[in-house]
Amino acid sequence: MASQAPRAIRSADAPAPVGPYSQAVEAGDFVFLAGQIPLDPATGQLIDGTIEEQTERVMANLRAVLAAAGLGFGSVVKTTIFLESMEDFARVNAIYGKYFSECPPARSTVEVSHLPKGAAVEIDLVAYRGPR
Repeated sequence: MASQAPRAIRSADAPAPVGPYSQAVEAGDFVFLAGQIPLDPATGQLIDGTIEEQTERVMANLRAVLAAAGLGFGSVVKTTIFLESMEDFARVNAIYGKYFSECPPARSTVEVSHLPKGAAVEIDLVAYRGPR
């Protein structure tokens, strides 16, 4: 059986990419979502708010891209959280944890010196579609 070429996935309910990349790419049984920062999809501008509010916006953006792929958070198998300050870890974790109650995905969390547009948090993820 021939494999299908990777396919870009786009959601109008999530911010447009700020560079030459796709919001997500489906490759085989997996969907790889690009990192999302707390951009308002309507304006493309970084939201002004607490780390909790920024994390909620990131998760809403990820949810929109997952939905465009026909998936939800229950399909996520791996995430990476990028924080401008590891001091925000517990507060981000409290918001993030609300989205993954059963079989939480594998995860890495790293502190970085800067994120695009001055964001305090960015999250990317990998989802598993499974054989069709």
